[in-house]
Amino acid sequence: MKRITRDRRLAGDEIAKYDKIRQQVASEVPELIERHRERMATLNDLPRLLDELKAARESKGLSLQDLTDLTGMDRSALSKLESGQRTNPTVETLIRYAEAVGKRLVVGLRDA
Repeated sequence: MKRITRDRRLAGDEIAKYDKIRQQVASEVPELIERHRERMATLNDLPRLLDELKAARESKGLSLQDLTDLTGMDRSALSKLESGQRTNPTVETLIRYAEAVGKRLVVGLRDA
């Protein structure tokens, strides 16, 4: 990271302004970190969901090519999805996959 230097000294009101901003940022950091942890915990449920979808595909005796034919999705994309290489699938992708294996994706909300 490049360090930025000033060609003049800050005035007193500028120093106070920047100190106030630093304090505000410092007070918000713990909440931001907690929100990030909560979001990551939600994403940690994704591998379990993908395992369930893959198991449903296999129990129906469907190959990835069969799933490609049913969903219209690329075989490579489906393989990456099942193996966890595609870490942020869209809801539409998950819905299409679930419907192809006779399942329904259910999304719910919980209190924060």
